[in-house]
Amino acid sequence: MKIGILHPGEMGASVGAAARAAGNAVSWASAGRSDASRRRAEEAGLEDAGTMEALVAGSEIVVSVCPPEAARSLAGSVIDAGFQGIFVDANAVSTETARSVAGIVEDAGARSVDGGIIGPPVHQEGTTRLYLSGAEASTVASAFKGGMLEALIIGDRPGSASALKMCYAAWTKGSAALLTAIRALAVVEGVEDALLEEWNISQHGIEARSTAGARNNAFKAWRFAGEMQEIAATFEAAGLPGGFHQGAADIYTRLAAYKDCDPPPELTEIIETLLDSGT
Repeated sequence: MKIGILHPGEMGASVGAAARAAGNAVSWASAGRSDASRRRAEEAGLEDAGTMEALVAGSEIVVSVCPPEAARSLAGSVIDAGFQGIFVDANAVSTETARSVAGIVEDAGARSVDGGIIGPPVHQEGTTRLYLSGAEASTVASAFKGGMLEALIIGDRPGSASALKMCYAAWTKGSAALLTAIRALAVVEGVEDALLEEWNISQHGIEARSTAGARNNAFKAWRFAGEMQEIAATFEAAGLPGGFHQGAADIYTRLAAYKDCDPPPELTEIIETLLDSGT
Protein backbone atom coordinates (compact mmCIF):
# COMPACT_ATOMS: atom_id res chain seq x y z
CA MET A 1 0.00 0.00 0.00
CA LYS A 2 0.96 3.65 -0.28
CA ILE A 3 1.38 5.08 3.22
CA GLY A 4 2.16 8.61 4.37
CA ILE A 5 3.83 9.28 7.73
CA LEU A 6 3.26 12.55 9.60
CA HIS A 7 5.78 13.16 11.04
CA PRO A 8 9.12 11.32 11.21
CA GLY A 9 10.12 12.05 14.76
CA GLU A 10 11.94 9.25 16.54
CA MET A 11 8.78 7.13 16.78
CA GLY A 12 7.21 8.21 13.49
CA ALA A 13 10.34 7.44 11.49
CA SER A 14 10.54 3.97 13.02
CA VAL A 15 6.87 3.31 12.22
CA GLY A 16 7.54 4.40 8.65
CA ALA A 17 10.55 2.11 8.41
CA ALA A 18 8.47 -0.79 9.74
CA ALA A 19 5.75 -0.13 7.16
CA ARG A 20 8.37 0.03 4.43
CA ALA A 21 9.95 -3.24 5.60
CA ALA A 22 6.51 -4.84 5.34
CA GLY A 23 6.49 -4.05 1.61
CA ASN A 24 4.70 -0.71 1.42
CA ALA A 25 5.69 2.51 -0.33
CA VAL A 26 6.12 5.05 2.48
CA SER A 27 6.46 8.82 2.10
CA TRP A 28 6.64 11.93 4.22
CA ALA A 29 6.36 15.69 3.61
CA SER A 30 9.49 17.77 4.20
CA ALA A 31 7.89 21.22 3.80
CA GLY A 32 8.37 23.16 7.03
CA ARG A 33 10.10 20.30 8.82
CA SER A 34 13.48 20.39 10.56
CA ASP A 35 16.85 19.08 9.42
CA ALA A 36 16.57 16.45 12.16
CA SER A 37 13.28 15.22 10.66
CA ARG A 38 14.89 15.09 7.23
CA ARG A 39 17.79 13.04 8.59
CA ARG A 40 15.47 10.58 10.34
CA ALA A 41 13.33 10.20 7.23
CA GLU A 42 16.36 9.52 5.06
CA GLU A 43 17.72 6.96 7.51
CA ALA A 44 14.30 5.23 7.51
CA GLY A 45 14.22 5.14 3.71
CA LEU A 46 11.09 7.30 3.41
CA GLU A 47 10.34 9.00 0.10
CA ASP A 48 9.98 12.77 0.29
CA ALA A 49 6.67 13.91 -1.20
CA GLY A 50 7.62 17.51 -0.50
CA THR A 51 4.27 19.01 0.49
CA MET A 52 1.32 17.84 2.53
CA GLU A 53 -0.86 18.07 -0.57
CA ALA A 54 1.44 15.81 -2.56
CA LEU A 55 1.69 13.29 0.27
CA VAL A 56 -2.08 13.15 0.68
CA ALA A 57 -2.66 12.76 -3.05
CA GLY A 58 -0.29 9.79 -3.20
CA SER A 59 -1.36 7.94 -0.04
CA GLU A 60 -4.04 5.36 0.66
CA ILE A 61 -3.29 5.49 4.39
CA VAL A 62 -1.93 8.45 6.37
CA VAL A 63 -0.52 7.72 9.83
CA SER A 64 -0.32 10.62 12.29
CA VAL A 65 2.46 10.36 14.90
CA CYS A 66 2.84 13.75 16.56
CA PRO A 67 2.75 15.41 20.00
CA PRO A 68 -0.76 14.96 21.46
CA GLU A 69 -1.55 18.65 21.50
CA ALA A 70 -1.14 18.73 17.69
CA ALA A 71 -3.37 15.72 16.93
CA ARG A 72 -6.53 17.66 16.06
CA SER A 73 -4.80 20.34 13.99
CA LEU A 74 -2.76 17.79 12.04
CA ALA A 75 -5.90 15.80 11.23
CA GLY A 76 -7.52 19.03 10.04
CA SER A 77 -4.54 19.83 7.83
CA VAL A 78 -4.69 16.39 6.21
CA ILE A 79 -8.41 16.77 5.52
CA ASP A 80 -7.93 20.33 4.23
CA ALA A 81 -5.40 18.92 1.76
CA GLY A 82 -8.16 16.76 0.28
CA PHE A 83 -7.45 13.36 1.81
CA GLN A 84 -10.17 10.74 1.30
CA GLY A 85 -8.36 7.56 2.39
CA ILE A 86 -7.78 5.98 5.82
CA PHE A 87 -6.42 8.29 8.51
CA VAL A 88 -4.72 6.59 11.47
CA ASP A 89 -4.47 8.74 14.59
CA ALA A 90 -1.63 6.91 16.35
CA ASN A 91 -1.05 9.59 18.96
CA ALA A 92 -1.07 9.45 22.77
CA VAL A 93 -4.42 11.19 23.19
CA SER A 94 -7.48 10.91 25.39
CA THR A 95 -10.52 9.01 24.24
CA GLU A 96 -12.31 12.34 23.82
CA THR A 97 -9.54 13.68 21.59
CA ALA A 98 -9.45 10.44 19.61
CA ARG A 99 -13.18 10.64 18.93
CA SER A 100 -12.88 14.33 18.05
CA VAL A 101 -10.19 13.49 15.49
CA ALA A 102 -12.40 10.73 14.09
CA GLY A 103 -15.19 13.26 13.71
CA ILE A 104 -12.96 15.67 11.80
CA VAL A 105 -11.92 12.91 9.44
CA GLU A 106 -15.26 11.20 8.91
CA ASP A 107 -17.28 14.40 8.54
CA ALA A 108 -15.13 15.13 5.48
CA GLY A 109 -15.86 11.71 3.95
CA ALA A 110 -12.55 10.04 4.81
CA ARG A 111 -12.20 6.98 7.07
CA SER A 112 -10.70 6.96 10.55
CA VAL A 113 -8.81 4.36 12.57
CA ASP A 114 -7.81 4.95 16.18
CA GLY A 115 -4.29 3.83 17.08
CA GLY A 116 -2.17 3.55 20.20
CA ILE A 117 1.55 2.71 20.17
CA ILE A 118 2.98 0.87 23.17
CA GLY A 119 6.72 0.29 23.35
CA PRO A 120 9.88 2.07 22.19
CA PRO A 121 10.67 3.20 18.63
CA VAL A 122 10.59 0.16 16.37
CA HIS A 123 14.10 -1.22 15.86
CA GLN A 124 13.51 -4.95 16.36
CA GLU A 125 10.67 -7.44 16.47
CA GLY A 126 8.73 -8.06 19.65
CA THR A 127 9.25 -4.69 21.34
CA THR A 128 6.49 -2.46 19.99
CA ARG A 129 2.79 -2.85 19.28
CA LEU A 130 0.34 -0.70 17.36
CA TYR A 131 -3.14 -1.25 18.78
CA LEU A 132 -5.97 -0.40 16.39
CA SER A 133 -9.72 0.11 16.68
CA GLY A 134 -12.29 1.09 14.10
CA ALA A 135 -14.08 -0.31 11.08
CA GLU A 136 -10.94 -0.16 8.89
CA ALA A 137 -8.55 -1.50 11.54
CA SER A 138 -8.00 -4.76 9.65
CA THR A 139 -6.91 -2.87 6.51
CA VAL A 140 -4.32 -0.93 8.49
CA ALA A 141 -3.13 -4.04 10.34
CA SER A 142 -2.59 -5.86 7.04
CA ALA A 143 -0.25 -3.10 5.88
CA PHE A 144 2.16 -3.89 8.73
CA LYS A 145 2.00 -7.67 8.43
CA GLY A 146 5.45 -9.19 8.16
CA GLY A 147 7.22 -6.12 9.56
CA MET A 148 8.79 -5.39 12.92
CA LEU A 149 5.77 -3.46 14.25
CA GLU A 150 3.04 -5.78 15.50
CA ALA A 151 -0.41 -4.40 14.65
CA LEU A 152 -3.21 -5.69 16.92
CA ILE A 153 -6.94 -5.07 16.50
CA ILE A 154 -8.92 -4.56 19.71
CA GLY A 155 -12.37 -3.77 18.33
CA ASP A 156 -14.52 -1.51 16.18
CA ARG A 157 -15.25 1.12 18.84
CA PRO A 158 -13.63 4.50 18.15
CA GLY A 159 -11.26 5.47 20.97
CA SER A 160 -10.58 1.96 22.29
CA ALA A 161 -6.95 1.92 21.14
CA SER A 162 -6.35 5.34 22.68
CA ALA A 163 -8.03 4.23 25.91
CA LEU A 164 -5.62 1.31 26.16
CA LYS A 165 -2.67 3.63 25.54
CA MET A 166 -3.90 6.01 28.25
CA CYS A 167 -4.27 3.19 30.77
CA TYR A 168 -0.82 1.82 29.99
CA ALA A 169 1.04 5.14 30.06
CA ALA A 170 -0.86 6.24 33.16
CA TRP A 171 1.24 3.69 35.02
CA THR A 172 4.56 3.63 33.16
CA LYS A 173 5.13 7.36 32.65
CA GLY A 174 2.92 8.48 35.51
CA SER A 175 4.70 6.34 38.08
CA ALA A 176 8.10 7.47 36.77
CA ALA A 177 7.10 11.10 37.35
CA LEU A 178 5.87 10.25 40.86
CA LEU A 179 9.13 8.50 41.77
CA THR A 180 11.13 11.47 40.49
CA ALA A 181 9.06 13.84 42.63
CA ILE A 182 9.51 11.56 45.67
CA ARG A 183 13.29 11.62 45.24
CA ALA A 184 13.19 15.42 45.08
CA LEU A 185 11.03 15.63 48.21
CA ALA A 186 13.42 13.35 50.09
CA VAL A 187 16.32 15.64 49.16
CA VAL A 188 14.46 18.75 50.36
CA GLU A 189 13.57 17.09 53.66
CA GLY A 190 17.06 15.65 54.18
CA VAL A 191 15.89 12.03 54.29
CA GLU A 192 17.13 10.71 50.95
CA ASP A 193 19.69 8.30 52.45
CA ALA A 194 17.14 6.94 54.92
CA LEU A 195 14.55 6.55 52.16
CA LEU A 196 16.97 4.65 49.93
CA GLU A 197 17.92 2.38 52.82
CA GLU A 198 14.27 1.61 53.51
CA TRP A 199 13.57 1.02 49.81
CA ASN A 200 16.47 -1.44 49.69
CA ILE A 201 14.90 -3.31 52.61
CA SER A 202 11.26 -3.31 51.60
CA GLN A 203 10.99 -2.17 47.95
CA HIS A 204 13.75 -3.94 46.06
CA GLY A 205 14.67 -2.29 42.77
CA ILE A 206 12.82 0.99 43.37
CA GLU A 207 15.99 3.04 43.81
CA ALA A 208 17.38 1.90 40.48
CA ARG A 209 14.02 2.29 38.80
CA SER A 210 13.54 5.82 40.10
CA THR A 211 17.01 6.86 38.90
CA ALA A 212 16.66 5.25 35.49
CA GLY A 213 13.15 6.61 35.01
CA ALA A 214 14.21 10.18 35.72
CA ARG A 215 17.33 10.06 33.55
CA ASN A 216 15.85 8.13 30.63
CA ASN A 217 12.74 10.29 30.46
CA ALA A 218 14.39 13.69 30.78
CA PHE A 219 15.03 14.21 27.06
CA LYS A 220 11.42 13.17 26.27
CA ALA A 221 9.77 15.14 29.08
CA TRP A 222 8.63 17.88 26.69
CA ARG A 223 6.46 15.27 24.93
CA PHE A 224 5.24 13.53 28.06
CA ALA A 225 3.72 16.67 29.59
CA GLY A 226 0.98 16.80 26.96
CA GLU A 227 0.42 13.06 27.23
CA MET A 228 -0.14 13.35 30.99
CA GLN A 229 -2.76 16.05 30.34
CA GLU A 230 -4.54 13.71 27.94
CA ILE A 231 -4.46 10.92 30.55
CA ALA A 232 -5.87 13.28 33.18
CA ALA A 233 -8.70 14.19 30.81
CA THR A 234 -9.42 10.51 30.16
CA PHE A 235 -9.67 9.79 33.91
CA GLU A 236 -11.94 12.79 34.47
CA ALA A 237 -14.22 11.84 31.56
CA ALA A 238 -14.69 8.46 33.25
CA GLY A 239 -15.64 10.11 36.55
CA LEU A 240 -12.25 9.46 38.14
CA PRO A 241 -9.80 12.02 39.59
CA GLY A 242 -7.32 13.40 37.09
CA GLY A 243 -5.09 15.08 39.64
CA PHE A 244 -2.55 12.24 39.66
CA HIS A 245 -1.57 12.97 36.09
CA GLN A 246 -2.00 16.72 36.27
CA GLY A 247 0.84 16.51 38.78
CA ALA A 248 2.85 14.28 36.46
CA ALA A 249 2.33 16.83 33.67
CA ASP A 250 3.79 19.50 35.95
CA ILE A 251 6.84 17.33 36.66
CA TYR A 252 7.51 16.78 32.95
CA THR A 253 6.88 20.44 32.11
CA ARG A 254 9.59 21.44 34.59
CA LEU A 255 12.01 19.11 32.78
CA ALA A 256 11.15 20.25 29.25
CA ALA A 257 14.44 22.12 28.86
CA TYR A 258 16.23 18.77 28.60
CA LYS A 259 14.66 18.16 25.18
CA ASP A 260 16.92 15.94 23.05
CA CYS A 261 19.79 16.17 25.57
CA ASP A 262 22.57 13.62 25.12
CA PRO A 263 23.95 12.23 27.39
CA PRO A 264 21.08 12.26 29.87
CA PRO A 265 21.47 14.48 32.95
CA GLU A 266 22.38 13.00 36.29
CA LEU A 267 19.62 12.58 38.86
CA THR A 268 21.06 15.29 41.09
CA GLU A 269 20.80 17.79 38.23
CA ILE A 270 17.24 16.70 37.44
CA ILE A 271 16.21 17.23 41.06
CA GLU A 272 17.80 20.67 41.11
CA THR A 273 15.92 21.59 37.96
CA LEU A 274 12.62 20.35 39.41
CA LEU A 275 13.08 22.34 42.60
CA ASP A 276 14.40 25.52 40.94
CA SER A 277 11.54 25.64 38.44
CA GLY A 278 9.00 25.30 41.23
CA THR A 279 10.06 28.41 43.11
